Amino acid sequence: MHYSTILVLAGLAVLAAARPETAFSHETDDQHHGQNIDDDNTFTGSYRWMSPEGVEYFVNYVADEDGFRILESNAVPVSSAGVKADGSQGAFHSDELDDDLYEDDLHDDSDFDDHDDDDDDDHILVL
Repeated sequence: MHYSTILVLAGLAVLAAARPETAFSHETDDQHHGQNIDDDNTFTGSYRWMSPEGVEYFVNYVADEDGFRILESNAVPVSSAGVKADGSQGAFHSDELDDDLYEDDLHDDSDFDDHDDDDDDDHILVL
C-alpha cells in the first residue's frame, strides 16, 4: 500500500512538471486573455473579446526566440493578396529591448544647442 502511494505521487509530480506554466489568465463577461510559458521560454496565448455589435474576435499567438507571431485570428485583416496571419509571417521584435541601442542617445547631451543667445527658442533635440 505504501509503495503504490509513492508511485502515484511520483506520477503526479511528473505530470505537474511537464505541464506548461500558466503565466497569465484574465476573464470577464466579454473578454478573455490567457498565456502559458513552456520550459524553453516560449509564450503561447490567446485573447478574445466581444464587439459592441456582438461579434466575437480572437487572436492566438506565440512569442519565442523568433519574435511575436499571430498564429490564427479573425481580427487581423487578410491582405489584398489573400495572405492571412498563420505564424509563418515575419516575426516582430522591439529594438527598444536591445541593451545598448538607445543608451548613448539617452545620455548624450551634445545634440542640445547650449550656447547663450538672446533667442532661447533655438534649442533643438535631434534624435
